[in-house]
Amino acid sequence: MNIAMISVHTCPLEALGGKETGGMNVYVRELSRELAARGHSVDVFTRSASSHVPHKDVGGLGPGARVFHIPAGPEEPYSKHRLFNYLPEFTHGIQSVMENENIHYDVYHAHYWLSGWVARALQECQPAPVVQMFHTLGAMKNQVARGVTDRETDRRIEVEREIMQFADRIVASTPRDKQQMIDLYDAPADRIAVISPGVDLSLFHPIPAEQAQQAVDAPKDDHTVLFVGRIDPVKGIDIWFKAMARVVEENPTLRGHLCVCLVGGDIDEEEPDEELARLQALKDELGIDDLVTFLGRRSQEALPYYYATADVVVMPSLYESFGMVALEAMACGAPVVASDVGGLSYIVRDGETGYLVPERDPDALADCLGKLLREPALRARLGKRGIEVAREYAWERVADRIETLYAELPQK
Repeated sequence: MNIAMISVHTCPLEALGGKETGGMNVYVRELSRELAARGHSVDVFTRSASSHVPHKDVGGLGPGARVFHIPAGPEEPYSKHRLFNYLPEFTHGIQSVMENENIHYDVYHAHYWLSGWVARALQECQPAPVVQMFHTLGAMKNQVARGVTDRETDRRIEVEREIMQFADRIVASTPRDKQQMIDLYDAPADRIAVISPGVDLSLFHPIPAEQAQQAVDAPKDDHTVLFVGRIDPVKGIDIWFKAMARVVEENPTLRGHLCVCLVGGDIDEEEPDEELARLQALKDELGIDDLVTFLGRRSQEALPYYYATADVVVMPSLYESFGMVALEAMACGAPVVASDVGGLSYIVRDGETGYLVPERDPDALADCLGKLLREPALRARLGKRGIEVAREYAWERVADRIETLYAELPQK
């Protein structure tokens, strides 16, 4: 098959942890690689965010998969919230590639609502079925928004609703994700397939603690509570900070032997991100400034070493459609403490691979983190089971189901 993988606002080759990079990047990259390895031709289309990056046929995903950076708006990092007006330019760029290469795609696989809107325009000029994956839903993000500035636009909600009506198939990460589409958008249930994302088991696997500590320069005898992801209000990092303040208040001997580590975010001392600045102020207010370390972006290849050094990985999110970080951590043998929301409720098995706690509850989070920090045998038991569970999510299994979905698509 010829597959057009559309990812307007974020490139699968980017380092993770920036404002617009996260689980969706991993999903597009790994699925494209796996499908290409099976003999499909996969072209990934993403917006050019730098004039220094070649526009055409950028490598990085292996044989059979290409990445095209399409100019649309300023060729610089740009907020996804302001990209809608540049979608016609982005669409035209893809059409030019199709004409120049004389290629006809068998499916448009769109990621995020912006990409779904592009897929519709492409379908009108060159018919092919549309498969849509939203990754997050605007209506759900609005339910957990802290204030007006964190809310998604009415336009996004309206476009998501329209995409759910015209897409030939929609991929939901979990049964809960599917039900939210039905309840909040009146999405047609018979067109929604539940296919969970996967994890690269060749990359994410257990690493001896001493080897991992040397790789990331971590003190041998320290405890580490690790967060990996974007610095975003929806991630609930402030709840985690409050929990850690209580943990060290109840066990003062941890001071000097505990790292509250964050991997992710664009660290810019001269022009700090608003949420990052808020968290910097909060750690000072809570008296945990000496414990918290913002590490900034790290490559995907480095992440297994950070997971391997962690006593526990924390995901205090207010909303997660899936939560790939939890899966990566489990594959590396790290227990996970996460909010009982969205996909995390399905990935993290409470009392088996980690713990689930109510969102926005720093006391419940502190109880679980304190327990894990005190009991190495418990950490080892949960970590061992996490490795076993993660094997169920190999990308090969995900690609099997996506191929089946493609084969069932109506012809245009």
